[in-house]
Amino acid sequence: MHQVQAHMLKRERQAFIMKQVNLHNRALSADLGAMLNVSEDTIRRDLNELADAGELIKVHGGALSKSYHYDYTPSSTYALSEKTIIAKKAATLIEDGMYVMIGGGTTVRELVRALPQDLKATFFTISLTTALQLCDHSNVEVIFLGGKLVKNSQISVGGEVISRMNDISADLCILGTNSIDVDEGITDSDLEAVQVKKAMIKASKRTAIVTISEKLGSTQRLRVCELNDIDFLVTELSPDSPQFNNYVQSGVIIL
Repeated sequence: MHQVQAHMLKRERQAFIMKQVNLHNRALSADLGAMLNVSEDTIRRDLNELADAGELIKVHGGALSKSYHYDYTPSSTYALSEKTIIAKKAATLIEDGMYVMIGGGTTVRELVRALPQDLKATFFTISLTTALQLCDHSNVEVIFLGGKLVKNSQISVGGEVISRMNDISADLCILGTNSIDVDEGITDSDLEAVQVKKAMIKASKRTAIVTISEKLGSTQRLRVCELNDIDFLVTELSPDSPQFNNYVQSGVIIL
């Protein structure tokens, strides 16, 4: 009896871990342990099992979503239908001749797929995956802002990248986010990623955050920016959804 219950608990625990990893792209062992009220050793064993099963990527201190990987198959993207809707909406913000600063992640991947083939624009990106994907658009100029490459997420970080951004004045910055909340703003769990995202926003006249609505009201430990620092919020929901009542007051345009 106890064995069955323990097995059920483990299955539920691992399902919860996968949900957190897929939703926020990464999860820290310490945070997962606190949320589930189990030891970090238990979490570590769970992460090892899930990694061995090919469900996630185990990294120091936690885990990453497999969607970070360049050979990832879009069909297994978490909330793909929602991200497709977001991509089509966000694509309308990009016009011919624009300078666009763009990040990485599965929602951005769908956005690049939704861009018109004849679009003529210049894209600056810190994401190797995004840069390679943009190469499929013959009229688009792609500028990869290279620096120290974070192997798992394939984004470049560090002072070299940030100093290059200081010389750029982009029309629009498009970023995915790990978490977004009315009071806490845009938050993340990775310090190097936060510093690069801050620089991307600073180097752009306007900023659009693309995210599934499931992330609304969630927070991580590190702040990227306040809610009133962004211009557009793009989710799969209709702009008149009651979930946006408090967001509109901060001056954000809901697409």
